Formats: sequence, C-alpha cells, structure tokens
Amino acid sequence: MMNSEPSERSSLKSFVKSIPVLGPTAGKLAQLPVFARVRSLHFPGSATFWESVYRQQDGTSGPGSYGRLAQFKAEILNEFVRTKAIRTVIDFGCGDGAQLQLARYPEYLGVDVARGSIERCNALFANDSTKRFCLADKLPQNIGEFDLALSLDVVYHLVENTVFDAYMRRLFDASQRHVIIYSSNYDALTNAPHVRHRNFTRWIDKKAPDWCADGFVPNRFPFHPKQPDDETSHADFYFFTRKDP
Repeated sequence: MMNSEPSERSSLKSFVKSIPVLGPTAGKLAQLPVFARVRSLHFPGSATFWESVYRQQDGTSGPGSYGRLAQFKAEILNEFVRTKAIRTVIDFGCGDGAQLQLARYPEYLGVDVARGSIERCNALFANDSTKRFCLADKLPQNIGEFDLALSLDVVYHLVENTVFDAYMRRLFDASQRHVIIYSSNYDALTNAPHVRHRNFTRWIDKKAPDWCADGFVPNRFPFHPKQPDDETSHADFYFFTRKDP
C-alpha cells in the first residue's frame, strides 16, 4: 500500500495523455471522475496554492486586479458604497492589495488565507489607519458588524467543496446589510487546477434564506477566448441584500 499512490499517479497521467482532447469534448471529459482525480493529485489545496503564489517575487492576485478590469470593478464598487452610505466593509480575499488601491471605503477589513497576502497589504497600507488586515484562520469570532461583505474573484478559486461551503457561510454571516460577489456563476471544471466555476446562487437559495438577490451588473469586458487573459473575465457582479426581519 505504501507504493500505491506513485503508481496510481503514473497510470492516471498515462491514461490522460493517451486521450486526444479537442474543442467542446475537452470540457465534457474534464467532468469525468478520473480527470477530477488527476487534478486533485496535482493541487495542494487552495490555501497552500495561494500562499505559494504570494511568496513569489512577482506573484499577484491575477489579471482581474489590474488594468481595465480593476478599473471597472472599482467604478461599480465605489458607486455602490457611495449611494448606499456604506461605512464598514469586510473583504474575504483581499489578495495583493492592488484592487484595494482603487477603492473608496470609509473603513475596511481585508481577510485572506495566505500569510503572504496579509504581509503585502500591511506593508502597502502601513500609513492608512482606515484599513486593517487579518488571516482567515486568525479572524476573531467577534469581529464587529459590517455594512458590506465582498467576494471579488474568489468563488471560482474555491475548488474544494468543504472550503467553498465554509467560505460562503462566513461571507454571508459577516454582513448586516449587503453582500457583493464578483464571480462566474455556473458549474464547470477547467484545465487550471486552481479554477472551478460554481453556480453559487444555487447555494444561496438553499443555505442563505435571510438574503435575496438585489441586482446584477454584467462584465463590461466579458470573457473572449481570442482576447488576452488580462483584458476579459468570466465574472459578473451579483448583489444581495438581507431581508427585513
């Protein structure tokens, strides 16, 4: 039994390499159990993956936090904060802080699973007393009340079911008024082991009964396979409001 894992990994890799995967067939095959097994063998887990990214000298939160995509997100979010008189914001997945540099939030708490992310943000905003940062596993039980909870380009990176469920519960538990999710919203595996698209609104319908949908803004630059990865996105804006008691 001690040597079963290496041999299993080798046989799975050989099996996958032997199959020609082209066009729409690739997406269908990616859903098969054996492909999911291959993906899991090569993926260390969400937290470990992002820690390794931020420990690299040029590691970033990804193209969605830069350029025209970042500007688009900031425009939508800043307008929402202004018109809804938002005072306190908690962001589950603050990343490298690049997107936050464009934000106009009166009070902000950034949360991330990667220590490298928190260290970068603490350094970047060292002189800004309106912003603070905390590791996800160090977040106190009594963190206070927030007007708005954010999830930006995070949901489709939660490849493990248990991680996804725990994340969504924490996201909706943290806000008293509003939740904004910027993500894709359909079920699909991808060729990238750290990306798994999820129909997250189905989870909300079943497990967040105190919340209702309150708006949708499609991406100004929707995904297009023939354009550069840093110029389009699968994500759109979804808005949710807590129901009146």
